[in-house]
Amino acid sequence: MAEKDDYLLDLLVDLGFTTADVVDKAREEANAAGVGVVDLLVANKVIRPGDVTQAKAAQFGAEVVHLANLKIEDDVIAIVPRDIAKKYRVVPVFKNAGKVAVAIADPSDLNTIDSLTHLLNAEIELRVASEQDIENALTKYYGGEKKSMDAGIFKDVMQELTEENVHVAKVEDGGEVEADAPLIRLVNQIIVDAFKLRASDIHLEPLEKRFRLRYRIDGVMQEMKSPPKRLQAPVIARLKIQAGMVISEHRVPQDGRIQSKIGSKLIDLRVSCLPTNHGESIVMRILDKEGLRLGLPELGFLSDDQATFERIINLPDGILLVTGPTGSGKTTTLYSCLNFINRPDRKIITVEDPVEYVLSGINQVQVHEAVGFTFAAALRAILRQAPNIVMIGEIRDLETGSIAINASLTGHLVFSTLHTNDAPGAVTRLVDIGVKPFLVASSTRCLMAQRLVRKICKKCMAPYTPTEQEMRSLGLTLDEVKNANIQKGRGCQNCNNTGNRGRFGIFEIFVVEDEARKLIYDRVPTTVLRQRAREMGMRTLREDGIRKVLAGLTTPEEVIRATVGDES
Repeated sequence: MAEKDDYLLDLLVDLGFTTADVVDKAREEANAAGVGVVDLLVANKVIRPGDVTQAKAAQFGAEVVHLANLKIEDDVIAIVPRDIAKKYRVVPVFKNAGKVAVAIADPSDLNTIDSLTHLLNAEIELRVASEQDIENALTKYYGGEKKSMDAGIFKDVMQELTEENVHVAKVEDGGEVEADAPLIRLVNQIIVDAFKLRASDIHLEPLEKRFRLRYRIDGVMQEMKSPPKRLQAPVIARLKIQAGMVISEHRVPQDGRIQSKIGSKLIDLRVSCLPTNHGESIVMRILDKEGLRLGLPELGFLSDDQATFERIINLPDGILLVTGPTGSGKTTTLYSCLNFINRPDRKIITVEDPVEYVLSGINQVQVHEAVGFTFAAALRAILRQAPNIVMIGEIRDLETGSIAINASLTGHLVFSTLHTNDAPGAVTRLVDIGVKPFLVASSTRCLMAQRLVRKICKKCMAPYTPTEQEMRSLGLTLDEVKNANIQKGRGCQNCNNTGNRGRFGIFEIFVVEDEARKLIYDRVPTTVLRQRAREMGMRTLREDGIRKVLAGLTTPEEVIRATVGDES
């Protein structure tokens, strides 16, 4: 082992990652402390884990791979079974003409390589990745270690659930239907596991040779241990029955809803069924009402932005638009706003398609376009109900936009959403659908774009030094990094070895005041409006993300991913 470390240390010096003098000094300290020299150099931040990975690769003439940047196909992952991948800490990268390329953290582990060659009956090509990269990839493609959905439940669906307090039942007419049948327990366990892992969506996808189960956790899809292909039809039929769908219809998409109880907690699942080549794909969105009780700080607002936002949502009239792509948390933000300003002296009405969450003390209206009850028709009707505050799920067309703006000009506070990439782009979007610029200028109070980034797990967070590439991407200087509290999760049981737990928003808040109104009225291009907005104090999404990186709330990697294309 000492010989191998000496050779690795020589390579680190030859590659310019450190010097011989530093290594000699570290060797004396390591001998005195009884630790490895390489480990000591990493702990003292003399070298980075990535430097060690490159040296290991050079030692064995192998290529370094960054697994986080790769999209590994399902058929490649299937080459190495989950138990083997977990045991030997390897991730298959690609296959070609009888050869399988696998990523491994320690290419000197000849026993592992020999075992893989024998088990896979294929020639192994080595790729080298960092231990953390390997760990993250194993979690991403094979699932974490602490999944309660283990192989046993699929080998024998007759097996009883081990936790007595775990019980899921469909609620019907005020009563509960007992779930004793093996298939029902299997379906219930899928829902229970998703809820325990804080998944937002459950995806059951029929593929040619298998029935894939994936959960979306903190915005990232993670593949789980899947039911056998032979259970595909009965599992889908069971879910369609629970969701109130027509089980004999396999040709057209269907939507439904399941209200379930997990322990003492009531949750809703919005279910979508889509016919595909190999069967019907089911997606269940878990709607947890407690997630709507978030205060503004929990949404991700820092104190200055929170003060600005609270001032805007307490105005008596005008429009506040939240923009961003699907899944960026717009609805949660609007619901949290409504909860914040919901008082007995205010009448609040929402128009939604669909009504995702039931809010206490608020009148919620469901759109039914099949019978002509569109957003515009609903909006006209509710204005005759004399509300103080109106929330429109989305402004999709000129008719809805015009009525919303007229409502804001006649003493109503209107909240809504738009699909645009940034805050100033909402102005262009409204004008494009036909709203007059002078109406946009006079009615709009605030435009806010948002994205979601993952929080660092509090139980395994540790100081982190950004790479040079991350610093360049975020425009950070060495002084800013030295004086900041930059953190990154190491991965633990609490966060399912991902280093992240939960999500919050990064925001771009454009408060529309007199100067901005004149620019909108003059129909200046979006690029000009955006530049002037920044000069007037608007922070971009990336700038807000950088503040939260420096505060130790999220990682540079998350902000870069969420703000690709944003100006730094």
